[in-house]
Amino acid sequence: MSGDGRSEGGDRDGQAGTLAFLASTPDFGEEPAGAPILTHISAVLLRGKRAIKLKRAVHLPYVDFSTPGRRLAACERELELNRRTAPALYRAVRRVTRHADGGLELDGDGALVDAVVEMRRFPDDALFDRLPKAALTPPVMTRLARNIAAFHRTAPVDPSTEGAARMAAVLDGNRRALADTLAGAGIASPADVARYADAADAALEAHAGLMDARASAGKVRRCHGDLHLRNICLLDGEPTLFDCLEFDEELATTDVLYDLAFLLMDLWHRGLRRQANLVLNRYLDAADEADGLPLLPLFMSVRAAVRAHVAAARGGDAGEEAGSYFALAAALLEPRPARLVAIGGFSGSGKSTVAAAVAPVLGPAPGARILASDRIRKASFGVAAETRLPPEAYEGAVSQRVYARLAAQAAAIAGAGHAVVADAVFDRAEERARIAQAASEADVPFEGLWLDVPLERLVARVAARRGDASDATPEVVRAQVAHSLEGLDWARLPADRGPEEVSAAARARLAGDGGRDQPALPLRPAGEAHGMAPPGET
Repeated sequence: MSGDGRSEGGDRDGQAGTLAFLASTPDFGEEPAGAPILTHISAVLLRGKRAIKLKRAVHLPYVDFSTPGRRLAACERELELNRRTAPALYRAVRRVTRHADGGLELDGDGALVDAVVEMRRFPDDALFDRLPKAALTPPVMTRLARNIAAFHRTAPVDPSTEGAARMAAVLDGNRRALADTLAGAGIASPADVARYADAADAALEAHAGLMDARASAGKVRRCHGDLHLRNICLLDGEPTLFDCLEFDEELATTDVLYDLAFLLMDLWHRGLRRQANLVLNRYLDAADEADGLPLLPLFMSVRAAVRAHVAAARGGDAGEEAGSYFALAAALLEPRPARLVAIGGFSGSGKSTVAAAVAPVLGPAPGARILASDRIRKASFGVAAETRLPPEAYEGAVSQRVYARLAAQAAAIAGAGHAVVADAVFDRAEERARIAQAASEADVPFEGLWLDVPLERLVARVAARRGDASDATPEVVRAQVAHSLEGLDWARLPADRGPEEVSAAARARLAGDGGRDQPALPLRPAGEAHGMAPPGET
């Protein structure tokens, strides 16, 4: 029987007859269909402005689409789940039925033969894995991160309190699959596979308590489950999640950060580390998930390991791809020390630009959590970072609370083993002392960088800003510069050059390598003027 109680008619030609019918029926318009796009579980026909997705009649260890009723149920579940994130993309489930003369029709009264999901078609170059790097701009990646955070916020909570047990099951499956595929094909040695699996188990044991605590706090939810770049498209200019994992509730019910980790790993693997770090930071701006930061290296590693054995199982020329994923999986588990870096400077000095440039190379993947005073201030007033606040939001008492919150968050995150970049003006000695004390409380190294820019450049940069998290005006900048920087003992970088040149100098300073890979700008010694003429000089 079918999922709706009617008998299943089947397709006498396997699914060839169904595909031929779907390619020609005028119900989907007059445009002809090309050859179907085949995956191991689906066949997709493209006709004009429509995409018609058919479940293939397969029975695999992880999915059973062997009967029309099962395929109908899977289509209905796919529509239900994907409308959470892509309602404009997923249009309807259409039933393929057999009428009295033996032919096929859509949504008829006859026996069920098959089912399809009717979707709106979009160009292939709208997929995020096809977009050029230049299109993955900070505004686009910010909207993507916020969309994911909003989706996770409303995803159904799993009532169980199993966090570590869920991940243990994934690790057990990975151990077996890696041994069968990578080691079996000579892509990695059995010893390398065993070494990786043991390291993953050790990381799980170290973080099991945190995973269970997050599960108890409602952080395990019915997520997307397959959140990589190919399952994200730019639809009407908006980053849109689609094609979620609909056929395995267990695999798709997971910690929200494990869901996010697939995207972060995919970006990291493609060398898009700034984009990965940006997505992480904008996601954490929108979602209270910073306690889970210590889990991300393991979560990203597990996602890479899954990709490694899936690629290896394909055989053929996928061995190199499998090897690169496996190498990444192992590298992500290598210890990376936490640290706290503070970047100060008057408004317009380029702090946020430098913070975004250095964060991806600090601490465990996917890089440092950036704590910006501007964003913390906006969040405390319950508005988006781009929303302008009134002058009273910048009164002294408010600013003291902002800096106190920044330092407390920095101490908590660094103390949990993740790197932090603190982005604020830090023109007052007590604010610099407080952020340094946060590093001491977390028992991590501290480095303070001050960006020097002449007043006229600061004013020009601030006046040119649009849609920025900072509300500073030229008048605010002049008031800041009037403050004394006596006692400033942070390294001072001339920052009135190009952003890439300044960022390279900051990275070299923080790497402690003297700038072997990037030419370093000269550092001004502490106590030298901040780009203004010293008192009494013109």
